[in-house]
Amino acid sequence: MEIRDRLNELARNLYWTWEPDVEHIFNDLDPDLWMALNRNPIALLATLPNDSIESKIRTSTLGATVTRAYYTLRDYLEQRHTWGSHYVRSLRVNPVAYFSAEFGLHGSLPIYSGGLGVLAGDHLKAASDLDVPIVGVGLLYEQGYFRQSLDADGWQQEHYSAVDLAQVPLEAARDSNGEPVRVIVEGAAGERIHIRVWLARVGRARLLLLDTNVDGNSDDVRKLTANLYGGDTRMRIRQELVLGVGGLRALHAMGIHPGVLHLNEGHSTFAVLELARVLRERDGQTFENVRETVARMTVFTTHTPVPAGHDRFDPALVEENLGVLREQLGLSSEAFLALGRVNPEDHDETFCMTVLGLKMSRSRNAVSYIHGRITRAMWRQVWSHCELENIPIGHITNGVHIGTWLAPEMDRLYKRWLGEDWEQNMHDPGIWEQIDDIDAEELWEVNEMLRRRELEFLRELVRRQFAARGMPDPGAMHGVPLLSDSALTIGAARRFAPYKRADLLFADEGRLDALVNHPTRPVQLIYAGKAHPRDDEGKRIIQRIYQASLKPRFAGKIVFVEDYDLELARHLVQGVDVWLNTPRRPLEACGTSGMKAVLNGALNLSVLDGWWAEAYDGSNGFAIGVGSEHSDWKRQNQIDLAAAFDVLEREVVPTFYNRDADGVPREWLQRQKNALRTLAWRFSSHRMVAEYVKNCYIPAAGGTTSSFPMTEFPAREGYF
Repeated sequence: MEIRDRLNELARNLYWTWEPDVEHIFNDLDPDLWMALNRNPIALLATLPNDSIESKIRTSTLGATVTRAYYTLRDYLEQRHTWGSHYVRSLRVNPVAYFSAEFGLHGSLPIYSGGLGVLAGDHLKAASDLDVPIVGVGLLYEQGYFRQSLDADGWQQEHYSAVDLAQVPLEAARDSNGEPVRVIVEGAAGERIHIRVWLARVGRARLLLLDTNVDGNSDDVRKLTANLYGGDTRMRIRQELVLGVGGLRALHAMGIHPGVLHLNEGHSTFAVLELARVLRERDGQTFENVRETVARMTVFTTHTPVPAGHDRFDPALVEENLGVLREQLGLSSEAFLALGRVNPEDHDETFCMTVLGLKMSRSRNAVSYIHGRITRAMWRQVWSHCELENIPIGHITNGVHIGTWLAPEMDRLYKRWLGEDWEQNMHDPGIWEQIDDIDAEELWEVNEMLRRRELEFLRELVRRQFAARGMPDPGAMHGVPLLSDSALTIGAARRFAPYKRADLLFADEGRLDALVNHPTRPVQLIYAGKAHPRDDEGKRIIQRIYQASLKPRFAGKIVFVEDYDLELARHLVQGVDVWLNTPRRPLEACGTSGMKAVLNGALNLSVLDGWWAEAYDGSNGFAIGVGSEHSDWKRQNQIDLAAAFDVLEREVVPTFYNRDADGVPREWLQRQKNALRTLAWRFSSHRMVAEYVKNCYIPAAGGTTSSFPMTEFPAREGYF
C-alpha cells in the first residue's frame, strides 16, 4: 500500500481526533495549511499535491511514522481481546442504536451546537474504545450550525455556509448488495421524503447521517437537513420525523437490527413509533401488544430541566405529519396524541417529545444526581399514582472522552508518574493515588507552558476578529498588553442561555475592577460561547460582556472570543487556571466543560449544581455558595454574586499567588492534585458508557449483568 493510501485510510476514520500521533502527521505535512483548513485531513490531502507529500516523506522520517500509525489503527480496529468482547457479547448481533440530533466529533464536521452534541460525540468515542457495539444515528446538516461573529456593538451575527461533502470524512452508506442506501418516509399529505444515508467511521463505532438534499424532494424537503435547529415548529417536527423514523429505516436497510434504542434527548423519539410499526406488521399484533417490547428495548436520556428545552407540537401539526404512521399503528388520533401528553384527557395539551420518550421506554435517566431529582419532580404527573421518590427516572452522570480533551503535555506527565499504561488503568482509583508523587515544580512548569500556549493562540485569534470589524484589539486601543502570560487566567465558555448567567460578575463592576486590576495579584477572564439565533436575551448577555471588555479598566484583561467551537474549547480547557461556571441552581443538568479542564490541571470554581455538586469535596476546587436554591431568582442572583466574589477574593486569588521561595504555589498545586486524584477516574465517558451498558443496554437487550466488572467502573448511588 502506498503512503498516500495509508494517509487516506487514517484521514477517513475519526479515530485521529483522539490519537495525537496521527494528528501530528497531518500537521507535519504542512502546518500552515493544516490550521488554515480547520485541521481537516480530508481537505489537506485533497489540497496537497502528490509531489509535495512525496518530498516531505523523502526528507524526513514521516514515512515510517505514517506506516506505524496505519498499523496502530489496524490493530485498534481488529483487536480481539477488548472490554466489550468480554462483557457485551450479547450486543454483537443486535447492537445499540444511539440517536441524537447532533454529534460533536470535530470542527471539520460541524453537525453540533454545544454540550448535547459534544456529549454524543464523546459517547461514540468511548463506546469505540471499550468496543461496545454501537451505531450512531443523526442528521447531516449541510450548512451545520452557524458561525458567530460580533458587530461593532457586540451584537451576535450568524453566518451559514455549505459543507463540502467531498472534504469531510463521510462515505455513502451501502446495503448488503453494495448499493447506496436510500429510504423513504411518508410525510404530510402523502408527501414522500427521500433520504440519502452517509457513513462516518468513529474508531470501531459507526455513525449514520441522514440527508434530504436529494433528487425527488421538493425544495422545502431538501432544506430539512440544511441547518441544525433552524426554522419553525413545522420544520422541526419534520426534521424529527426524518431522524426517528428515517433513522430506524436506514438501519434496517443496512441490515442492522438494533437490540437497544438509546434516544439522546427527545428529538429522536419518533423512532419508538417506527419500531412499534415494524414489530406490529411483522408479528400481526396490536400496538398495545408490541408497546411493552418497544419500551423494554428503549433507553431514554433527558438533558435539560428547562421547560423550553423540550419540544412540543400542536395536535394538528402532529396529525398532519404523522397521520400515516398513526394509521399504520392502528391508533385513533386521540390515542396517538395521548402518548405525548402528560394528561391524556386534556385535548388542548400539546404533544411533547419528552413525554413520548418517557412513556415509551423502561430505562429512563437524567444526567446528574440533582438533575435526576429535578426531572422526577418535573414529570411527576406522568406517573400521578407514584410517590415522588418512586418515579422511575434514575441518573447516569455524564463524562468526557479523555483522549479528545487531554493536552499532550499532561499525557506525558501522567505517563512519567502514573505509568505508560495509565490510560488503560485510569478507572482504578489506586492509580491516581500516585498523583501526590508528582514533583510540584514539574507540574507548575507544565501549567505555565499550557497557559502561555493558550494565550498566544487567543491573542492572535482576538486580533484577527477585531481586525475583521475594522478595529484594533482592545489592549491596543488603550495602550495596554492583550492578556498577560502570568496573570491568574479564568475561562468561562458555554452556551449563552440566560439561566447560565455568564454575566453574573458584571453585576458589580466595581468589585470586578478591583479583582482584575489588583497591583500584585491580577486576574484576567476569557469568555466564549454562542446564543441561540432566536435568543435575544442570550445575545444581550454576550453584548454586555463584550462592551464591558472595551472599557479602559477592563481592556486587555477581559476578552470575549468569537465563534466558540471544539478547537477553541480544547485550547481553553487545556490552558486556563480556573474554569468558572455560574448557572442558576438547579438548572444546570450536568455540565462537562469543567471535567475537561480538570484533566488538564485546572481547578473548578462553580455553583454547586450539575456534576460539581457530586464532585466538590472542599479540597479539589472551589464552590460558589453552599448549594442553596431560592424561588426569588433576583435574590438568588444577589446571593451567588456575593458568594462568587467572596471565594475569588478570599480563596482563589490568594491561593494562586501564594508562592514559596522558588516561586511555586504549593497549596494551589496540592488542590490540583486533589482534583486529579478524586475526579479524573470518576468523570470519564468510559465510566459513563460502562454504566449505560450495565444499567441500561444489557437489561434492554434481555441480558444479565451478573459478571459485569464494576470494580473497574464503580457503581454510583442514585440509579434505580
